[in-house]
Amino acid sequence: MRIDVIGRKIEVTDAIREYAVTKADKLTKYFDGLQQVTVTLSRVSGQSTSDFEAELVLDVEKHKDFVSHATGADVYAAIDLVLEKGERHLREFKEQLKQGKH
Repeated sequence: MRIDVIGRKIEVTDAIREYAVTKADKLTKYFDGLQQVTVTLSRVSGQSTSDFEAELVLDVEKHKDFVSHATGADVYAAIDLVLEKGERHLREFKEQLKQGKH
């Protein structure tokens, strides 16, 4: 499985990349058909906000990509929130496959 960490208006340090990759690696336990994970990090452009936004794109076999968005006070919080949403997408999708509802 391929994991990409991309930064927009933000520099992705080795620590941030390592954190995101470690967290995204755990998504395979929810669904084996995961082919690629893309985490895009950006700073929310606003006058008084210093929030960060994270986007997660999960490329799954035989299905459209799952896309999740989250905003957090810091980069790590945004990564945690978006990966929780991605995890929920995968669990619900796997449950639908088990029940035979496509």
